[in-house]
Amino acid sequence: MAKAKPADFHGILLYTKDYGERDLLIKFLTREFGKKMFLVHGAKRPKFRMRAAILPFSYGLYSGDLKEGGLSYINNYKDLTHFKGISADITKNAYATYVMSLIDLAYPDDAPIPKIYDQLMIGLKLIDDGFDEQIITNIFEVQLLAAFGVAPNWVDCAICHRRDLPFDYSESYGGLLCQNHWNKDPYRLHLDQKTIYFLRLFSVVDLTKLHAIKVGDATKKSLRRVIDQIYSRSVGVQPKSKRFIDQLGNFKI
Repeated sequence: MAKAKPADFHGILLYTKDYGERDLLIKFLTREFGKKMFLVHGAKRPKFRMRAAILPFSYGLYSGDLKEGGLSYINNYKDLTHFKGISADITKNAYATYVMSLIDLAYPDDAPIPKIYDQLMIGLKLIDDGFDEQIITNIFEVQLLAAFGVAPNWVDCAICHRRDLPFDYSESYGGLLCQNHWNKDPYRLHLDQKTIYFLRLFSVVDLTKLHAIKVGDATKKSLRRVIDQIYSRSVGVQPKSKRFIDQLGNFKI
């Protein structure tokens, strides 16, 4: 059995889960060690000393005993912050939870993914500050496809590689088809060019440089339809948090 090693880590709390009457299992995305599960003894006691550190949408610098391939332990925290805007708003809460669920499904535990950690931190801050949570979510959905083993070609036509003609999305060709080759796939998605534009933009956009973006209601609905279809048919996962969003009706523009 691997021994636990004391270490500091930067972490974003992904979710908590009951573990007996008094304890909790808490999953963090850490910048240094990837996704890790922590056992927190006595976390459900009323006077638990680190209660603030295990609230939903917490992030900061923690210290603990870390194991590879097993349960780790949190000993203390040195710097702690909460996404208060997300915590206080059920819609922001739902979208942020869904994004974190996708990341949890897309990557194995105990594998450092600092780029994803940084991306999630930026995305959650944008949502917390009032940026359109649906758009931030769509960006994560499109950019996480590669981690699920699905990497659509958003750059050019899958057949002739032209970039100067109208496009449509083809599941059978794994990406875009230009107008000259639409006849190759009778089941192409028949997307409008605004939807195609934003799908291509979302696949490459840098969240650190995202200051403003306007997407009309009809285009949001179209984006939701095509992304849902790709995840349903090509990825095959749907976190419970996504079903909750659908029930709220927040994806229905």
